[in-house]
This record gives sequence, C-alpha cells and structure tokens, in this order.
Amino acid sequence: MAEQSDADRNGTPSTSRPARSKTRAAALALLFGVFGAHRFYLRGARDGLGWLSWLPALAGAWGLARAARYGLGDGVVRIALPLLGVWIALATLQAVMIALTDDARFDARWNASAAPGPASGWGAVLVAIASLLLGTSALMGALAFTLQGWFGGQ
Repeated sequence: MAEQSDADRNGTPSTSRPARSKTRAAALALLFGVFGAHRFYLRGARDGLGWLSWLPALAGAWGLARAARYGLGDGVVRIALPLLGVWIALATLQAVMIALTDDARFDARWNASAAPGPASGWGAVLVAIASLLLGTSALMGALAFTLQGWFGGQ
C-alpha cells in the first residue's frame, strides 16, 4: 500500500499556497477594505468577518442612495452615512497596519507554509500614506456630518 502524505490525508492539496504579498494585502484593504477584500486575500473565502463586513458597507451605500433621493435630513441617512465613514476609516486603518508591519513578521504570520513573500519596498509606504489621507478624510467627514446634524437640530 502506498504511503499518503499528511496533506493528502487531511484532504488539502499537497501543493503549497502562493506567498501573500504585504503590499497587495494593504492595497486591497485601502481600495476594497469595506467589503473585506484584504481578509479574503489573507484568510480565504471562508472568513466570516470578511462576509459580515458587507453589511455596514451595503448599509452605507443604501444611505448614499437615500441621500440622493430624499436629502441629508432623512433619518436613515443620518445614521448610514456616518456608519459608512467610520467603516471606511476602519478599513484604511487596517491598510495602514498591514502596510507598516515588518516584512519578517508578515511572512511569519501569513506565509509560514509558503516561501517568503516579495519585499514590500516603497509600495507599502505609498499605500500607508494614501490610507492615512483617505481614512482621516472619511472619519472627519463622518464626525462633521454627525455633529452638524446633532447641533443643527437643537
């Protein structure tokens, strides 16, 4: 009887997965982080939090559609737009955290069973800068919109 490898017995393919790129993960968090794209890239399609991240993103998109139709005074818009701003800020914070992680630490966590990923270089730094700009703008916009609505109504 032929000996089976551990990978064959566990039901997973015997080939190792490709190395994850830190710059690519950070860019996914920046561009599509509100939908959990970076989580799917790093953890796979079975990541539950990645799928749950669609809920606030879709609620924010629904708020944007209602704002275009009913104006900024709508009750749903007053909740959904700040939620979207905070959700964008959280996604960009994750992009910054991924981009500024040391290459060796990133490889130890995400590329333990694969060859080390490519060196991040300036790409990760530029993603971190863009994430800080977008995240700060989104958070300040959400805060200004919320406070304007709260103080403007009194």
